[in-house]
Amino acid sequence: MQDYGTDEAVLQTASVWLQQGHDVLLVTVLKTWGSSPRPAGSLFILRDDGVTAGSVSGGCVEEDLVQRYRTKQLSETYPTCIDYGVDRVDAGRFGLPCGGRLELLIEQLHDAVQLQRLLDALQHHELIARCVDLQTGEVSLQGTSAEQDFVYTDRYVRKILGPQWQMLLIGAGHLSHYVSQLGLMLGYRVIVCDPRAEYAGAWQVTGTELTSLMPDDAVQQYAQQPRSIVLALTHDPKLDDMALLDALTSPAFYVGAIGSQRNCDARRQRLRDLGITAVQLQRLHAPVGLSIGSHTPPEIAVSILAEITRQRNVAQSVAHQAVSSV
Repeated sequence: MQDYGTDEAVLQTASVWLQQGHDVLLVTVLKTWGSSPRPAGSLFILRDDGVTAGSVSGGCVEEDLVQRYRTKQLSETYPTCIDYGVDRVDAGRFGLPCGGRLELLIEQLHDAVQLQRLLDALQHHELIARCVDLQTGEVSLQGTSAEQDFVYTDRYVRKILGPQWQMLLIGAGHLSHYVSQLGLMLGYRVIVCDPRAEYAGAWQVTGTELTSLMPDDAVQQYAQQPRSIVLALTHDPKLDDMALLDALTSPAFYVGAIGSQRNCDARRQRLRDLGITAVQLQRLHAPVGLSIGSHTPPEIAVSILAEITRQRNVAQSVAHQAVSSV
């Protein structure tokens, strides 16, 4: 089984398989109970010779799907929904935590043209909703704005694909190189801002966007929606503070800055002197990242993305609880 970190990579592989003449199934996690390994919306693809990509569990569910598909015991018609791990015995058998459960949607992919249209939209950093009518099996693509990532009802399944979250990095230095690579792996649209020609000219991370705007202008252009991340990584107060002044008054989800505790304390005082309020300063993560004893740029990048991921997961959990209580 090949493992791909993003939805786009899984769908790109499916497109290649269709072009090669394979039959391809697309499996989507619809719902989980207990501590299932993969969240709702996770994707897995399976082709007719048993080759797979993506994941919906720790591996045992995927193996069972391959076996059932190759022996024609999965389904006679698609789309179809199936459950795994309904009881403790099955949960243990399929590698789910005790009592865990998965509900899966299985589709037969056949429209290579539509799939390519979806991939083209993703290549252009567009948000697109893929909707599956559970009664007819019809699949439609719709332009959308950032909203609830995944919706499952008794009538349809709707999954939003594309760079719903974007990350603005101030500075095209060594640390930004590693942060941007991890950001791309996690599905962010990554924009790197550096007005310094010597840094911008050396930037070479494929998949990122480079801008020579001044940092405050970059924040105004790229961080004015709630799914934005702003990271000030230059170690140059003139550039970092310029970005933070605008970022801390923006709707950005997360604002962070690199530096020692002493430098960050001095930065907070400068920002207060420039009119940033105490409430606004509470939004600033500085020193940025989880405290994991990191020293090298790759380790610091891991700590930064880990903290952002934790913040996102906490916010998502709170949002789901609010929806469930309505």
